[in-house]
Amino acid sequence: MTPPKDPLRFFRVEAREISEELGRGALEIERQITPEAVARLMRLAHTLKGAASVVRQRVIADLTHALEDSLAALEGQKRPSRAAIDAILAHVDAIAAEVEALTPAPASPAAAPKNAAPAASDEYLGGLSADPDELDALTRGISEATVQLHGFRDAALLVEQARDMSRALAGDGRDASRAMLVPDARHRQIVEDLPRLLAELEQRLKSTTDQAERELRTARDAADRLHLIACHTAFGALERAVRDSAQALGKKAELSFRGGDVRLDGKVLGLVHRALVQLVRNAIAHGIEAPAERIMAGKPEAGRIEIEVVRRGNRIAFLCSDDGGGIDLDALRRAAEARGALPPGADAAGEAQLLDLLFDGGLSTAQGVTEASGRGVGLGVVREVTTLLKGSVAARTARGSGSTIELLVPVSLAAMDALLVEAEGLTAAIPITATRRTVWLAPGAVSLTADGASIVDEDTVIPFIALPEILDPAHRLGANTSEMTTAVVIGNESQRAAIGVHGLKGTAGIVVRPAPALAHAEPVVAGVYLDPNGVPRPVIEAEAAVAAALRSKPVENAGKRRRLAPILVIDDSLTTRMLEQSILESAGYEVETANSAEEALGKARKRRYSLFMVDVEMPGMDGFAFVEATRADPKLSAVPAILVTSRNSPEDRQRGTDAGAHGYVVKSEFDQRRVLEMIRGLVK
Repeated sequence: MTPPKDPLRFFRVEAREISEELGRGALEIERQITPEAVARLMRLAHTLKGAASVVRQRVIADLTHALEDSLAALEGQKRPSRAAIDAILAHVDAIAAEVEALTPAPASPAAAPKNAAPAASDEYLGGLSADPDELDALTRGISEATVQLHGFRDAALLVEQARDMSRALAGDGRDASRAMLVPDARHRQIVEDLPRLLAELEQRLKSTTDQAERELRTARDAADRLHLIACHTAFGALERAVRDSAQALGKKAELSFRGGDVRLDGKVLGLVHRALVQLVRNAIAHGIEAPAERIMAGKPEAGRIEIEVVRRGNRIAFLCSDDGGGIDLDALRRAAEARGALPPGADAAGEAQLLDLLFDGGLSTAQGVTEASGRGVGLGVVREVTTLLKGSVAARTARGSGSTIELLVPVSLAAMDALLVEAEGLTAAIPITATRRTVWLAPGAVSLTADGASIVDEDTVIPFIALPEILDPAHRLGANTSEMTTAVVIGNESQRAAIGVHGLKGTAGIVVRPAPALAHAEPVVAGVYLDPNGVPRPVIEAEAAVAAALRSKPVENAGKRRRLAPILVIDDSLTTRMLEQSILESAGYEVETANSAEEALGKARKRRYSLFMVDVEMPGMDGFAFVEATRADPKLSAVPAILVTSRNSPEDRQRGTDAGAHGYVVKSEFDQRRVLEMIRGLVK
């Protein structure tokens, strides 16, 4: 039976770390007190109090609240008394004792299976990561081993050369001089056996090397991903924080998330999580109105808070938004003036300047001190986190409509799905989230003017730039734009561009790393990933690539070209649908998909299509029946259909012809070029 999850396993780790930092900090300020040191201890205590409240550890929360009072009494003192430090340390000791008391008793040995392996401690997950240094060492070792394996391949080449030499020595059996080269039977036997032995050795070397490379590649990818944790793993505690904070203040609030599947370094996520807890508690305390007040304002009784995670190149943005009353800028100005936080003559400080003061700590618009707010410490924690991560924090607010606070942090590692592309021997990755579509470039599709290159995409002229040109501007004169066969359209509705490439190498889940410090990387390079041979390849920053293309200033107007109706791909296999869609879109066709013949018939009767590509074996109506149904429908009978199936018998082919199919493609013999030629002959 699986034991229940321990709800305090993360809290114990965080509480131990913070209580240790509080103890060290108290001794430091006894030697030398500074406002910054006191403020830091206040932030730590505030963080621990909030965490204790979330997991309903009332005693620890009360002890930490008392610790905050003792720390607050130190503000403005030049030298704390011994009694004040003793009181602080007593609070810290009491907190630590309470935390240790939460440690669960070890399981009885009799309760464990006889041969069970020791369970990994969940407690260390509080850091949301394994030891980064150890993981880095593991990754470096695997990469080095991968490089060393290439030596085996070189050895295999030498074996092949030796085999060729032995063949030359032996001759082909018809050489009249062979008797002179091989004087006796023993030597002749050696010459005859040598090629066979070398061939066997060569095969074993290649097989062993291939297998080792596969295993190391898998291990390297696993080591990379050990660094990375999906953001949604940190969301559970935020929901509890919102619930408990709202209850404590007599308010109602709901929390929602977007972008939780973004994966990043666990150490970064751990620090950001600390800041996000403060942000949601701050949104409840200062943003979300009381239920009656919200109803009077025409809002739902429950306030709405949203956490969104957005990737921006090699940075991750965390946005905390609420639909509350907004930040009271007048109250904030008064609080800043009272503390002297505004410089002389800054009475007319703008909104951005005022909002930035929120994160300096010590400012609060609350009327009194409560467990949730009042000392202006919470948002100081946010500033501290972004400083540690070398990021930034900014706020915007609208009176009556709510506020948004954005944390923007760089990440050392991040996982993403990417489209791999190639041009002129250069391979690069483009984030899937930034890719709108891929387009096959027909001859003459790229227009060249004195201002730059452009293509027509969805009846709009957009700038076009070749991959070698954005990776290295020195290619500007050397890259042959006309040789690019495919364009990858990136960007958004307002600003988009096309990157020209020679080919698509498929999609892959990659781990993005910072570009090497000594590498000369253009602004469009967000980082690098390691290819299967351990070679670093660039990852394109979509926004920077669009900006680079826009600088070419393509012509603004161009004639529209006729657009074909889309092709409908019908297959119950997601993998097959996506593969066929990718191939067709790469060739410039618009594609829609359906996972059943019934769904496809419904779509076909609502919209015109230029072609049906349909699987034969599907649940319910099969592909033969679908083709027969479309041939019998006057509105659909003119739309050509191609059957794509694993069936290869003459009877099945004849049945497809009898049903009215215009083409029959066997999946095991799928040839992309031949299929596209067939489609071009059918789609007009």
